[in-house]
Amino acid sequence: MQFLFEQIELIREFLQAGGIILSVILWVSFLLWFLIIERLLFFKLDYPKRYQQYLESWQQRHDKKSPYARYFRRYLISQAVVDMRKTMPIIKMLTAISPLLGLLGTVTGMIHVFDTMAITGNGNPRAMAAGISQATITTMAGMVIAIGGLYFNRLLEQRIDDETHHLTDSLQTH
Repeated sequence: MQFLFEQIELIREFLQAGGIILSVILWVSFLLWFLIIERLLFFKLDYPKRYQQYLESWQQRHDKKSPYARYFRRYLISQAVVDMRKTMPIIKMLTAISPLLGLLGTVTGMIHVFDTMAITGNGNPRAMAAGISQATITTMAGMVIAIGGLYFNRLLEQRIDDETHHLTDSLQTH
């Protein structure tokens, strides 16, 4: 139990060193990973059931060649794409905003350094360390989150494309 308290204290100190911006980056990260995991679970658990429903809806049609049948087929495919892309714009936005928040942390950290220099009147490294630490920690955190977000964003986009093509091929018109 003592180990857990020590780890929590280390995390608290790390967040304090990064300032308020690092806390915002942390919350953005939680939301981003929640949405990524939700999409991965959607494809693992929910989408196979929906895929079967789309196929059954199409198989129940006797007419598969008329203009109305083609419209219905397009509707099924469009509905599947909407379901698959449900939270993708938010994932993309959070991925894009992460390095910008890191940059904001860098700027606020450097302002802290300049304020310290103005107050002390010299370039005392000890006095400037907190601002430099804040600047580098937030930059690193924003970039790490963005890199992970980009990877999973691309992975999910590829899965959406593959599933869309698979569904399109499965809904035969002959």
